[in-house]
Amino acid sequence: MLERREQFGNGADRFAEPPWQGQSDEWLQLDERLPLDHLARQIEEAAEQLDLVPLMESYAGVGKEAHRPDLMVKIMLYEIRSQRLSPAQWAKDVKENEPLRWLSRGIEPSRTCLYKFRDRVAPYVDDWNASVLRLAVERDLTTARRGALDGTFVDASASRRQLANEERLDQRRRTVQAALNERPTEEERPAWLASTFQGLMNQKERYDRADEILQQRLEQNEGRQSSKRKPREKVLVSLTDPESALGRDKLGVFRPLFNVQLMCDLDSPLVLAYDTFATTHDAGMVGPMLQRTMDLAGCKLDKLLADSGYVSLRDLESCSAADAKLFAPWRENDYSCQQGKKKAGNQFTQIPKTEFEWLEEEQTYACPEGHHLKFWRQKKEPRLDYEITLRMYTCPAEHCCGCSRQTQCTPNPQKGRTVSRMQNEELLDELRERMETTEAKALYKLRSQTVELAYADMKEHRGLRRFRSRSLRRAKTQVGLAVLTHNLLTVQHALAKPTARQSPAEPSLVAAA
Repeated sequence: MLERREQFGNGADRFAEPPWQGQSDEWLQLDERLPLDHLARQIEEAAEQLDLVPLMESYAGVGKEAHRPDLMVKIMLYEIRSQRLSPAQWAKDVKENEPLRWLSRGIEPSRTCLYKFRDRVAPYVDDWNASVLRLAVERDLTTARRGALDGTFVDASASRRQLANEERLDQRRRTVQAALNERPTEEERPAWLASTFQGLMNQKERYDRADEILQQRLEQNEGRQSSKRKPREKVLVSLTDPESALGRDKLGVFRPLFNVQLMCDLDSPLVLAYDTFATTHDAGMVGPMLQRTMDLAGCKLDKLLADSGYVSLRDLESCSAADAKLFAPWRENDYSCQQGKKKAGNQFTQIPKTEFEWLEEEQTYACPEGHHLKFWRQKKEPRLDYEITLRMYTCPAEHCCGCSRQTQCTPNPQKGRTVSRMQNEELLDELRERMETTEAKALYKLRSQTVELAYADMKEHRGLRRFRSRSLRRAKTQVGLAVLTHNLLTVQHALAKPTARQSPAEPSLVAAA
């Protein structure tokens, strides 16, 4: 601990000394009973890799002396690794859990203190993860050049029954405002309405935020095609966690969710990048996650493995701009293959577009019967949050009317068969050709051995099935801390030399899952 205080310098004076030092009788008794391979010892060593000076400097040094941040960080990492994600549980464990008392040197921070500390470390989690990943690259533990990307839905810390449309939200806001102006009696107060002034102010702030998000969703809904537009009263927002997205979880329950994205290394158990989004889809995630990998690991990916949900023109353009090769199935995923489902195709025709040959020199298509299509027009078509440019090609009616396969090709041969081509669709053609190679098929098998197991470990062994705090910012912090704990221990085990006090390294994330 003296080395740590030397690193803190004069700033260490603003923090309270823990009840136990390295030579305290109580601490020595716990030390004798603690197994040599215990997680607490691993966290003790691994946490020394973190630079806590910026966190130390965030304290003003006035008022009551705070608990030492290095001990608080160790408490947090130990509890997260032990599948205990709530600071309320941490407050109990620092009093009752012997390994945690050994690790924390006997400090007993309150529940409020631990909640506030989790919020305090939020700005530093990315920097800590970056330092661990870059150390792994420097020590040749990984090249960070090949990654597997996937996402999963995690339940938000919000009730699935507390959803509101515009009318219900306006009614709630009016009730809260009326209660602030004139406090209702106990008989007049609805069960959901806060009973204190501060509680009412918190509700007002949350409902104002919900109204802001709901108006954005209503605007997005109005911009959709009429066939995909919801009735205005069906556009909803969560009253308890307004930032969360609304969708169906793995059990098919409609509820508030967050979308957790992980970029896992193919050559080590490390997680190269992570992020959390308030969306119910994976489209458009490739660009942000490639940038996150660069920011955290300091390396550009050469190869990226993903499922069919990431194959869109925008994602392919992001890979092209980053010089990364995407390996992903087109309109087909592992689940659909297992269930024997057919590949997606045109619902009105039997001859798919893939049987039409693109003639690069002539910039047109040739139909299966050898007839050349003619350029018809160009149009813009909206997608989830962007739009694409389509060039439309049509086969002359005289060819279609006289064709023996007209009934298999188009329901209206008098107008001719029409085929569209997206701008930059050659990127999609390259992906299809790449995925047919033996090399790509062998490489793609690594995806299920990395990122799929990472989520299995995170949900089953680390308890990340539901977030324990509200807001997107806190959800990001919780995922970042889970990844930090895993990466810290992975690097610690890889770098550690066998000693008398060390047991074999803890199983990696892949092995543990």
